[in-house]
Amino acid sequence: MLSAEPAYALARATFKRAQRGLFGGKHIQFGNNNPFSKKKTRRNWLPNVQNKNLYSETLSKFIELKVTTSVLRTIDKKGGLDKYLLETRDKNLFSEKALELKAKILRQQKVQAKIAEKAANKAESVTVA
Repeated sequence: MLSAEPAYALARATFKRAQRGLFGGKHIQFGNNNPFSKKKTRRNWLPNVQNKNLYSETLSKFIELKVTTSVLRTIDKKGGLDKYLLETRDKNLFSEKALELKAKILRQQKVQAKIAEKAANKAESVTVA
């Protein structure tokens, strides 16, 4: 039976905290402490998460996000938050917050394109007259 959820939701399940930021697929890892006595004890490793204010050029404002350091490097490589969100597939964002931001940016870009088109038409009509 097919699920009503989008395809990216069926990918590897992310832990709850990762839904509120840009974690880039990073998960909690589990393993053992293995000291000199060889008495193994379970432990976990959490992703390196930082609170950052990232600037969105399209929205012209700073957005406070929880971001892993690996995603910060990827954002730098892509050339900014907007490009990172737009160039990354939905299924690879692994976050509801990231999908919301991506949708906002796309809507704002459409609005800006319409405004630019109207301005171009107005300038064209002035030069013709």
